[in-house]
Amino acid sequence: MNLNLSEIDINDLDFQNMGSWPVAAKIIFAAVLALMVSALSYFLLVDSKIDELAFAQKKEVELRQLYRNKYASAVNLDLYKQQMVEMEQTFSFLLKQLPTTHETPGLLDDITYVGTTSGLTFIRINWEPEIEKEFYTELPIKIEVVGDYHQFGNFVSEVAKLPRIVSLHDFSIQTEPNERLRFNVVAKTYRYKEVQP
Repeated sequence: MNLNLSEIDINDLDFQNMGSWPVAAKIIFAAVLALMVSALSYFLLVDSKIDELAFAQKKEVELRQLYRNKYASAVNLDLYKQQMVEMEQTFSFLLKQLPTTHETPGLLDDITYVGTTSGLTFIRINWEPEIEKEFYTELPIKIEVVGDYHQFGNFVSEVAKLPRIVSLHDFSIQTEPNERLRFNVVAKTYRYKEVQP
């Protein structure tokens, strides 16, 4: 088909009788109309759907990651249960290392015994006021002894070996006039607070 654009005179085109237009004018008008319909269709129908598609694809990635995480948790559920049992056993073991109320005087005797067998001379060993915490109670013991560095080191080592948890804090060492050393320390043990039902 040979289109002759010279046949088109815009002044001669009658929009009331489009059937009488030259073929080239009809084709150009149809192409322009098709472009306008395509553009309007894109902006009215397709453009918003592209944004929805992008949002849905992003959401899909997030949901896939969430699925992977939940799947990994579900697959490892038995392992997590086993770890929970082990943690409860460890926690129970550690709780047994905390003295009960009636065992605290025996702990004082143990510390005194460890000190004297290390060669230290006790000047003072006293319970300090209890310190209440959220899950446990601190039981501080103020200790003042006289000895030398090796005896102090042996004492600290032996306290660490006690079957109950005892930690040493706020220590200071001063020289005595007779070349002996005075060792001040706060030993802390802990008592678990029983949850009242």
